[in-house]
Amino acid sequence: MKKVALTILILAFTLQSFSQSKRDKIKALKVSFITERLELTKTEAEKFWPIYNAYDETTSKIKHTELRALKKEIKENIASLTEKKASELLDKFTKAERKLHEQEYKLSSDLKTIIPAKKVLLLQVAEEEFKKKMFDEWKRMKNKNKS
Repeated sequence: MKKVALTILILAFTLQSFSQSKRDKIKALKVSFITERLELTKTEAEKFWPIYNAYDETTSKIKHTELRALKKEIKENIASLTEKKASELLDKFTKAERKLHEQEYKLSSDLKTIIPAKKVLLLQVAEEEFKKKMFDEWKRMKNKNKS
């Protein structure tokens, strides 16, 4: 685990010197973290990353386009929504959430054909660990900027 943390730290500092966007930096950190946590062989990685990247792109679009717009509309209009409009928004929200779950199922099914099921489960754990590390880093930077 120390090895993983050290790798992420080194990669983070290295990436800061490049003029990439924050999203690209985070993506590179995530790729490194997942590759190391799953201990993907070269053959596994060659098959894994195209599938994972397609999943990531699709789910990002759903989250950042559909869900974000719906959440904004709900938040801005919640007090004045008619029951009919609320029902329509709820249906749209549920459909978008269902799309996300379908993509997760598809990812697991596709990955089980190229890597062991244990690594598919480990991917879920690694993604949660990565999110937590990024959130903790964000909080640390936010607190640092307040000082």
